[in-house]
Amino acid sequence: MTAPIPADIPDIPRIPGIAANAAAAAVPVVPAYAVVPRVRRPLVAAFRLLIALSAVAGVALALLLGSPTRVPGYFTILSTLMVAVVSTVTARRAWTARHPLRASVTACTLLYVVGGSLVYHLLLADNPTTFSMTGAAGQATGPLTGWHALTSLLLHTVIPVAVAVDWLLLTLPGALRLQSAITWMILPLAYLACTVTRGLLLPPGTQDRYPYPFLDVSELGFVEVLGNIAILGVACYGLAVLIVAVDHVRPGSRRHRPPENRISSPATSGLK
Repeated sequence: MTAPIPADIPDIPRIPGIAANAAAAAVPVVPAYAVVPRVRRPLVAAFRLLIALSAVAGVALALLLGSPTRVPGYFTILSTLMVAVVSTVTARRAWTARHPLRASVTACTLLYVVGGSLVYHLLLADNPTTFSMTGAAGQATGPLTGWHALTSLLLHTVIPVAVAVDWLLLTLPGALRLQSAITWMILPLAYLACTVTRGLLLPPGTQDRYPYPFLDVSELGFVEVLGNIAILGVACYGLAVLIVAVDHVRPGSRRHRPPENRISSPATSGLK
């Protein structure tokens, strides 16, 4: 015969689903770092800080070489500034052993910078006579050379590749959801809409009314520009879905692995 366990035993730690008394039920949830110690990652922090510094340097060079009023209107500059901020925050968190940023934040940063890079390499890089982000306003340019070529290489190739490597190898996989891809589309579509609207409101003949030739309503017509926006939107969403899919198949996924319980016996459930 066994006697029932008294309900008024003090200082009983909280067990999920069981509360001995009101005092035990009020015990806060055990944080993960109380079971598994936090780990500083100085090499990861250094790599991300290098990415942030490269992003700042690329934007600064573009502003120095081009027009300070025209360069900020390019999506590449906006996404690179986002890379600088996110990489700085994630570097600090890796250095201080804090929890990483939400996976959706780092993934959407990857989407924007890689998407801008793909647009440049697929649509713009082979036609430098009509497009140059750092060239003289309203003037045709030849093949990029010198500092202009270095800036373009840094913004459109080096930084996107570094961000992709960071995301693929240095972040935990399996945390993204397909619903996030729709949210990520807000900024690119808003940028395209605002850019076209701004160009329509400017007087005809204004230099650099449209930063990208495929958005030039005066040259292509409104219908063709809308078609280009639709194609870019679908392509961007497809890239977002691809990022989510890759996140769920890349090695080291922990999404189906229950948290290891280092305190309770195997018969009890894991700590929450």
